[in-house]
This record gives sequence, C-alpha cells and structure tokens, in this order.
Amino acid sequence: MIIGGSASQKLAAKIAWELGETICPMETRKFPDGERYIRIGGDVNENAVVIQSTGYPQDQNLIELFLILKTLKSLNVEHVKVVIPYFGYGRQEKRFRDGEAISAAAIAQLIEAAGASEFYSINLHENGICDFFNIPAYNISAMPLIADYIGERFENPIIVAPDKGALPFAEEIAESLGCECDHLEKVRLSPEKVETKTKNLDVKGKEAIIIDDIISTGGTIVNASNILRQHNADKVVVSCIHPVLVEDALLKIFTAGVDDVIATDTLRSDVSMISVAPLVAEVLKKKII
Repeated sequence: MIIGGSASQKLAAKIAWELGETICPMETRKFPDGERYIRIGGDVNENAVVIQSTGYPQDQNLIELFLILKTLKSLNVEHVKVVIPYFGYGRQEKRFRDGEAISAAAIAQLIEAAGASEFYSINLHENGICDFFNIPAYNISAMPLIADYIGERFENPIIVAPDKGALPFAEEIAESLGCECDHLEKVRLSPEKVETKTKNLDVKGKEAIIIDDIISTGGTIVNASNILRQHNADKVVVSCIHPVLVEDALLKIFTAGVDDVIATDTLRSDVSMISVAPLVAEVLKKKII
C-alpha cells in the first residue's frame, strides 16, 4: 500500500509505478482555520509505505505526516515504512548554544512515536540524524543519479564543491564519472586581502559543475559562480539534491551567469528534472516492502 502525502504525490505515483503498485487514495484538505483533515480511502492491509517530504511549509507537511501515520496505526496497519525524501528541520542535529532546540532529534522522535516502523531519507544534511531513531533508519545517496545525468550531457566536466563542506558530495560524483574534482577555498593574500579560488585545478575553458546537497537562498552558489566566471570557466552549471530555493534564489543564481540548474524531485521545483523514484523503489525492493 503506497500512500503519497500532499508534498510528494507525484513522486509517490512514480515510485508506485516503479514497484508495480497502485497509490492508495487519500483525501486531504485544510479547514478555514488552517487545521488539516485527512482520510485514507480504500482497503488497508498490514504493510504500508508513506511518502512525504517535509519541506516548506514544514509544519503543515509534518502535521499531515503525523496524522497519516497515526491513522494507519489505528486501522491496524502493522508495518509502516516512511520515506521522507527531504527531511525538514534536519539542519540542527546538535546544540551550538545553550538552550537551543535540537530540532532533528525532536522530529525523529515524533515520527517514530506517530507509528513509523522504518525510516528512509535521501542525502540527509547530517548522516547522524539516523542515530536519533530507535527503528531502522536509512540515508540514501542520490548523487549517483546526478552523476549519470552529468555523464550523459557533458564530455569533460570539472566537479566543483562551493566550499569544503560540500566536497564529499563532489568527490562522490567525480569518482563515479572518473573526472577531476576540486573545491573553492579562501586564500589570504595579505592582512587586508582575501581571495576565493579553486584549490588545485584551473577551470579556464572548462565545464564547471557546482555540486551541493541543498540550495536554499542561493547565496553560496552565486558566490561560487562569480568566482568560476572570474577564472574563465567556459560553462557553469549547478546541481543539487534538494532544491529548497527560497524566494528569488533561482533568479539570483541565473542572474549570476549560471547556465543551468539541475536538481532532483525530492522537492517540487522548476529545476527538479532528475527523479529519485527509481532509486527509492530499488531500495524498498531490497528491504522487502
């Protein structure tokens, strides 16, 4: 039984098609005061897969997810696999200042308490989030999908991480493609002057592909694009797993001279051209849905 929440219905339908299953009908709407209503239609069985990203509006999507999970449990569904392609509230997995909420831990505990039997997500911002669950939890990488997409469309790309934190993602793709990889770093030229540039490689005349896990405001990508253009890259393309793209982020990125933006459909966006459905379906098959 495949159930797609409001945030991921198209993706859920694709996953169901990959698995040769049908989508369980679900009625959902919002009352005038903002509260959610859900009703699961059709006959239920002992196993279910719920697919719901928890991006913007995060609170609304989370409440809907909790209602779905609790409803399935009340209908005597024994085993519920929860697939959250984009895990909202996942950027704070530890306390940086006294009194801060560890949001990733709180959400993990709520998902489990609502009735999840297993948890699946894609490129969690921090892999340690899986440790917050007492149920089986899996962090799936969609970087191979991006690598395949790039490999089919670019002859000799250079994979560039916009900062050192994104370097593992860039290295994963570069290794898959057998191409060069680098990251941008700040170099202090004098006490007053700092330059940001690629650490080891020259991008002049090359196809530079910027890789990151999440693009939110676009500020990091704009800065990276400007630097690559200054170093005479022939083409600058941006790719990410999760296109959060707050407000005018996409406009800012293209205005900075980026030739194209490529993302997956963990979140719905104008640049979600790579579907994670085959990947999720394959993982669910291996784990025996």
